Amino acid sequence: MSYRVAVAPSGFKESLSAREAAEAIAEGVLRVLPDAELDLIPLVDGGEGTAEALAAATGGRLVPYTATGPLGDPVESRFALLGDGSAVVEMAAVAGLALVPPGRRDPGATTTYGVGELIRAALDAGARRVLVGCGDSGTSDGGAGALQALGVRLLDASGAELPHGGSSLTRLAAVDTRGIDPRLADAELLVACNPYNVLCGERGVARVFGPQKGAAPAQCEELSAALEHWADALTGAFAPGVDLRTAPGTGASGGLGAGLAAVGGRLLPRFEVLLDGLDLGARLGRADLVITGEGALDAQTVRGKVPGEVARRAREAGVPVLALAGTLGEGAGEAGLDAYESIAPGPLPLPEALDRAAGLLADAAERALRTVLVGTRLRARPRGPAGPACPGTRSPRGAAPGGVVVGRHGSAMAPSSAVRSHAPE
Repeated sequence: MSYRVAVAPSGFKESLSAREAAEAIAEGVLRVLPDAELDLIPLVDGGEGTAEALAAATGGRLVPYTATGPLGDPVESRFALLGDGSAVVEMAAVAGLALVPPGRRDPGATTTYGVGELIRAALDAGARRVLVGCGDSGTSDGGAGALQALGVRLLDASGAELPHGGSSLTRLAAVDTRGIDPRLADAELLVACNPYNVLCGERGVARVFGPQKGAAPAQCEELSAALEHWADALTGAFAPGVDLRTAPGTGASGGLGAGLAAVGGRLLPRFEVLLDGLDLGARLGRADLVITGEGALDAQTVRGKVPGEVARRAREAGVPVLALAGTLGEGAGEAGLDAYESIAPGPLPLPEALDRAAGLLADAAERALRTVLVGTRLRARPRGPAGPACPGTRSPRGAAPGGVVVGRHGSAMAPSSAVRSHAPE
């Protein structure tokens, strides 16, 4: 029989896009099951690769644009114009953690200014519906930089403009809204975000995500206080009576969600926005096995991460889920996965692991599939003297529609390409 395997990973931060991860997993699967029918469904969560994936899925295009990077220097970035005329701004493309070298990571100094520049460029291009994808950020400025790029002035007690970065928000004395881009009033600004992330409080974004952006514990507390002050100022200037402190999604991308919500952005659960039109539940339900993956599996996985969402939908369809991850942290077993495995065969320096991510992922998929086949053979083995049965306990089903072929694969988000014949070096 031919197995049907749905491959639905997220990207692996700073190493593989979702598409590259799906292709690497597919390579490992086909080493073991060369006749498998693979349905590749690279999933984006608003972070790296979102603009490219949505442009490909809708017949749109990427528009290159030079903008201000997270460190204040110009970076080559882009936004997407979709087939329906709307635009996608991927914050990771201009303010992502991957754009901040490890030795310069300081979330108190990095800025989202470039995000505002990309929104402005999308409006210049004629878009009146702009989707901002939040994820993989290297910032913790509450969206202050983005608002500055959109014409808002943030002033200290002397009337001077605040410098970039979340740390400077402690000195904020006034918010001058007179210069805000008037086109925002007529545009639809949608923010695809993780609803579990909030701006302030014990689970506030500075405390939860500050360490991975380079903040020591003391700086996390300083940034938390700065964002508390920022939330009060935003509320007073833009949105009296609106909760910008603990409403779902306000902490997205270092608080960018709160900043954009203050100027009329609608904070929407990212999977409701980004998975629309993929028919994901049905496609997972047609599989015998679902394989997902991400850079890390831990307690955050169940809180709005791709493997957690895939596990939830596959569970509804009654299909087992295997997850492959770069690292396994505390709480990895709480995401509803049937099995999970690290792609590292042993201790590896992080730079080497990032460089070898595609090959490690393909090898891990191969190892995991061989283990799966051992289990199916054991389950199918008769108790009498007749000998072992053929692997597999599920009977063949009708072929899945569109993009699924034996021994090859199709992609939900972009045109398919041939599976590599060997792991990249």
